[in-house]
Amino acid sequence: MSAPSENLAIPAALRPKPLLLRHLPYFIAAAIVVFAAATMRFDGYVLNILMQATTFAVAVFGLTVVLGLCGQINLAQAAFFGFGAYVVGIGTTDYQLSFWLCLVAGALLALAAGALLGMSTLKLGGHYLAMVTISFQQIVTLVMINAIWLTHGPDGVSRIGRPALLQSQQSFLAFCVAALAVIGYLVWHLPDTRLGRAMRAVRDNELAAGVVGVDVVRVKVAAFALSALLGGIGGGLFAGGFAYVSPDQFSFAESIVFLTMALLGGVASPIGAAIGTGLLILIPEWLRFLKSVPGLYLAIYGLSVILIIRYMPDGIWGFVTAGLDRFRRKVKMPAAGLPLVLAPAMTGGEMVLEVTGLAKHFGGLKAVDNVDIAVRRGGVHALIGPNGSGKTTTLNVLSGLYNATAGKVMLDGTDVTTMPPHLRAAAGLGRTFQNIRLFRSMTALENVIIGAERPGNTLIGRGDEAALTQRAMAALAFVGLGPRANELISSFSYGHQRLIEIARALAANPTLLLLDEPAAGLNSSEKLELHELLKRIAAQGLTILIIDHDMTLVSEAAQHITVLNFGRRIADGESMAVLRHPDVVSAYLGTD
Repeated sequence: MSAPSENLAIPAALRPKPLLLRHLPYFIAAAIVVFAAATMRFDGYVLNILMQATTFAVAVFGLTVVLGLCGQINLAQAAFFGFGAYVVGIGTTDYQLSFWLCLVAGALLALAAGALLGMSTLKLGGHYLAMVTISFQQIVTLVMINAIWLTHGPDGVSRIGRPALLQSQQSFLAFCVAALAVIGYLVWHLPDTRLGRAMRAVRDNELAAGVVGVDVVRVKVAAFALSALLGGIGGGLFAGGFAYVSPDQFSFAESIVFLTMALLGGVASPIGAAIGTGLLILIPEWLRFLKSVPGLYLAIYGLSVILIIRYMPDGIWGFVTAGLDRFRRKVKMPAAGLPLVLAPAMTGGEMVLEVTGLAKHFGGLKAVDNVDIAVRRGGVHALIGPNGSGKTTTLNVLSGLYNATAGKVMLDGTDVTTMPPHLRAAAGLGRTFQNIRLFRSMTALENVIIGAERPGNTLIGRGDEAALTQRAMAALAFVGLGPRANELISSFSYGHQRLIEIARALAANPTLLLLDEPAAGLNSSEKLELHELLKRIAAQGLTILIIDHDMTLVSEAAQHITVLNFGRRIADGESMAVLRHPDVVSAYLGTD
């Protein structure tokens, strides 16, 4: 088997360009806009509009992170916006502190509050999560109104200080635009980082994300914390720009405005967030001439927003990018320059997996009851049984999706019985699912890269993006899909999606690979290809535990078989002997 060091050569086509060269047009455009904000002369009214749009956009970028990337609903962004604003306001007026110190303190307070909110809502989703964030927002608003000794109550805080070098509103606007450009760049680049990919994985399929090694809890908390941090920064800049804050500026209604801005422009991109913010601030100004007619202004304003969201469900920027994609030539990734190497770390003995007395009860139902399994290193071990025999439940317990009622699971010498899924993945456990679980908003390459990022993957250096890409390309090439690496998952057939899921597991370089009915839904030719693929995987020395109903596939691929029936083990041993065992024949075919 090849040593890991032999797999480090990166094809020139896969080496990323220097960061500055790749994003030079952005930096140039940002510099031009900042220069224009600093030198162009605006009247006070226009300055206020621009200041509001700029500071609001920073807060809306936070929703791009938590909702657009991670898929978590946050209806309390105005509360975090208020934290930043009030710390700057109170700090510079009541305590005569530096604006910069207050800006940092406000951002950190919002960060801590966001992390706390994230940790308290880990097991919630959908409308339950929305209700919790709404409640948090309402509590913060009530504190702002009633804690007069701290917040000055409904009267708010006035005469908020600015830095000495940014005393004029024009210069402070230029600073805010520069901050917006920097933060926008970081948010734009976030989806291509390890954390960003993990957020996208949690958004697309939380269950699969945990199994491939993503710490779902940490990612959700990070998303809420980053969203709150950006809200706090935006609020601090808002307070400095307008020199006055009051509770009504940070109410639940403002959180809805932030959310609408994100959805209107396109919540998945900071460009969309900036577009949506600008439009929702400018549309009322464009319709000012209608304010003389009672109700007409609000009706047209609301109708405009409804039409845009109805006919552009991905937002304005999502609509634009989708249109461009129809005419853009698809970029083909070259095949990996080196073959896939499987070199799992070996810390245990001859047995990779040792399961003793495993049980999983759902109330009075014993889905798995006192099962023992021993999987020998370097072979293919099959777990079979009739429908409802407890096979998939066993795999779910082994991979940490279910907690065992009783028993012990040892993986390569490590007790993983109580570990969550992402720690079992880090220990060397990989798996696929009976019902394919891919990250459907991503390309095939991005899906497999997430697998390659598994903590504990000895073939990938931490932070080595080029090595990750090369490893993912090698895995896709191994299953025959290298030339289609840049295509979205939706463009692949069911059988090819199954291969991508296997490639994602292989890229992680697992010690043990669990395959849950990989032949399910495949036609005869695809099953033959799968059989050949399993042979090539086994030839690399990877240990496989497979569940499948295709007895031809099982008998030809597996050297050892364990049989379950009604949650209990009824046979275990060499393949052909087990398949001829009377109890196995009876379980599958019945008796006279």
